[in-house]
Amino acid sequence: MSDPRNVAHDKKVTQEKEHHADSSGSAKAKKGRGKKKTAAPDQADASESTPGPNEPAKVEHVPGDLEKSVAVLSKLKDMEFHSRANIETLAGLILTIEDELKQKEFSDPIGGLYAAQDGFHTKIAALIESYGAKCESLKPSTSV
Repeated sequence: MSDPRNVAHDKKVTQEKEHHADSSGSAKAKKGRGKKKTAAPDQADASESTPGPNEPAKVEHVPGDLEKSVAVLSKLKDMEFHSRANIETLAGLILTIEDELKQKEFSDPIGGLYAAQDGFHTKIAALIESYGAKCESLKPSTSV
């Protein structure tokens, strides 16, 4: 599994990138408007994107959804890879503790960890399969 510090750092970097993108986007918009200070364009955008009571809600995939979903799938696959490595390591530890060190009192706790890791591996493999199908459904269909 990944180090929590790395996960926190990645999240912070992502948030900073989004913040900088929002800041630069609004600065460009301000340059284009001149010195007008109106909130109407923002409100108009919000009303255009919200469907009215008589309009059916449109189910559209945002172009970035596929890329974000593929990134999530990649992270899940990375977790599955590390899970498999953890299972192999735990199996090796069980053999070492039982056979070489003769510390039988620790074989049950490590066996419990092995079982938990194996359960996690099974569940994440199933999740990867179903999430992969979801990613496939987000891909634009190509006409022949």
